[in-house]
Amino acid sequence: MASQLCFVLGGVRSGKSAFAENRAASLDRPTLYVATGLVVDDEMKERIRRHRESRPAHWSTLEEPSNLAEKLAPLLTGPGSPGVVILDSVDVWVANLVMELVMESEGESKSALEKTVMAGTDKLLALVSVSSQEFFMVSSEVGMSLVPPEPLGRSFQDMLGMVNQKIAAAAAEVFLVVAGLPTRIKPAGAE
Repeated sequence: MASQLCFVLGGVRSGKSAFAENRAASLDRPTLYVATGLVVDDEMKERIRRHRESRPAHWSTLEEPSNLAEKLAPLLTGPGSPGVVILDSVDVWVANLVMELVMESEGESKSALEKTVMAGTDKLLALVSVSSQEFFMVSSEVGMSLVPPEPLGRSFQDMLGMVNQKIAAAAAEVFLVVAGLPTRIKPAGAE
């Protein structure tokens, strides 16, 4: 049986993660929380600590910044596999991929970066499509934000927009969370 994918978008501190976590918790099934954040400074270290402490103790956690499909696949089958997976967040994952690629190969073209990021997205969505778990993916909506002044920032924004569109197309449900208030945008007319 293919999984059910719920995609939750919103701005920074919009309440999107809390909404996804509450929806997942309501299913009352073993849950795997996939965290994509990296400790890059003291503020991020503290942010990750708070996130870890806020999750229910009975949820398991996979902390993986970039190789999502590869690291997630073996955890989705067999005894003890979760019934629910929360991926928080797609935008941080895309940022991690972009930064890894930029660091590994200076001067890589924007189209080469996009190709690698979209291939990673395709692998992740292919895994989701053959899994039996309920998936909740969380991402920032970049379509309403300012255009960054730096080329790398603009490339990231473009790539995240494309990734978000691809995930939204594959999702059974899509919600936009604004100021803690969720609005269902897919399927249209539901609820």
